[in-house]
Amino acid sequence: MFMKLMEENELASHLRLFCKQANVACSTNALVKKRMNDTTMPPIAPWNVDKVKYEGLPNDIPLSVASQGGIRYFLESMVKEGGFIPVPDLRDHIPYKSFVPRPLASKIPFSSSRIEELNKLFGVVNKSNMDKYIQDTLQTCEKNPIRGEQNICVTSAEDLIDFVVEKLGHHVQLWSTESVEGSYENVTIGVVKLIYGNLSEPPAICHSMPFLFQVYYCHVFQKIKVYAVDIHALKKVNHAIMACHYDTSTWNQNHLAFKILGFGPGLIEVCHWINENGVVWTKILD
Repeated sequence: MFMKLMEENELASHLRLFCKQANVACSTNALVKKRMNDTTMPPIAPWNVDKVKYEGLPNDIPLSVASQGGIRYFLESMVKEGGFIPVPDLRDHIPYKSFVPRPLASKIPFSSSRIEELNKLFGVVNKSNMDKYIQDTLQTCEKNPIRGEQNICVTSAEDLIDFVVEKLGHHVQLWSTESVEGSYENVTIGVVKLIYGNLSEPPAICHSMPFLFQVYYCHVFQKIKVYAVDIHALKKVNHAIMACHYDTSTWNQNHLAFKILGFGPGLIEVCHWINENGVVWTKILD
């Protein structure tokens, strides 16, 4: 039904039904408001594209804002059992969204040059939060990778599977952070377990992007280790996933990680948490 409406350029007239059935975060979708109106935690931290870019921190973003209530980037030695660490906001900005099927996703104008067409299709208001999310996501997806990085934005489950199989093969394991517990808290570190440490067989890390439907920015870097960490939050223990980059030599010297840690590219490893709905794929080794 929706494929036919898309082909006939009539999807906008059935937008409310489409958004509800496809679980797409259109401006008419009340699921978006559910996260915005959540008062159990501080307001969700502003979205910054430096979350997934390995470029410099824009001058107009204060370090305290970019850190999102905790330490966004840290050294491996800072995460030891029995120690403490301030955890940033782990929440996905638009968590209640789903992939759309590849045949439908392929017909959606996923391009900065067609953003007006995209906004009109989904009823997005200019200069709204959703409009900014769309612009940032498209710009991130269209940027060139840094040296040593292989990246892609996937807009369907089929595209995601194809990317993972191409890079890692058919025998893979998926890891994700269990919940958002610990966000904005100075948590106690529990058990720290290395779950993938083969530096010659890099994992694929996929970040959930703020968009109308599920979009992942996936990339493969050399020399990454993956850890499972128990973080003891106020309410419960969160089983979080931590990725550590051991080759930062190609990162921009103004990257937020270096501003926080006080070292430059190639001089230190840089670790970060995998946020809500983010996934890490690792190869199952013989």
